[in-house]
Amino acid sequence: MITTLDVVHPDPGELVGEGNEAHPMRQVTRQVAFDPAGWTPERAVKVAELFDGLAPEWHTRLSSERMVSLTDALERGGVDEAVAAVAASARPLVVELGSGTGFGTPQLVERYGRVVAMDLALEMLRHADTGAGPAAPRVQADAARLPLLDGAVAALVLVNMLLFPAEVERIVAPGGVVVWVNSLGERTPIHLPAEDVASALPGRWDGVASRAAGGTWCVLRRAT
Repeated sequence: MITTLDVVHPDPGELVGEGNEAHPMRQVTRQVAFDPAGWTPERAVKVAELFDGLAPEWHTRLSSERMVSLTDALERGGVDEAVAAVAASARPLVVELGSGTGFGTPQLVERYGRVVAMDLALEMLRHADTGAGPAAPRVQADAARLPLLDGAVAALVLVNMLLFPAEVERIVAPGGVVVWVNSLGERTPIHLPAEDVASALPGRWDGVASRAAGGTWCVLRRAT
């Protein structure tokens, strides 16, 4: 079950996004989430090339307003408690998948310390602004086949990122959480509503969801 929390950061009505059901990346998002065969080596190459090409100007698409939804998820989604609980039995690792040029990474490092930023597009990682705040190790990786041990991740953060359910289920530790953020809400090209994220993940996942400054987010954990 997903509990919807009240909105504390209203939509300013200023953010503009290109996302809709007909957007090519929206279609890829849904295919990958619900069909294991939807992600092929050929598709991985095309997506990497797309974001490699966008990397030099990616910073022009970013603003502090677009990170309000991530901040709200971390503050009200019970992420701190989940990371602390995992820390009781292991050294907690927070992984940011689809980290891009690292605009949101400093917030995670300041909050959790042990963070790894991963992206399929090497140029995104190369264009990371290391002067924007605390940095994290940057790793190029295909999210469908992550170089992580089973159950290694206390919090898996996906901001405007594709969902690979089998890998999410494999790497998230017992008691760990999935943080799913669409910074432009339904206007985000890579978008899934909270209910669809929970439905796509193997097994049953419960959590909380809300909207913030025009974005949407949910924090999910395996049901017990």
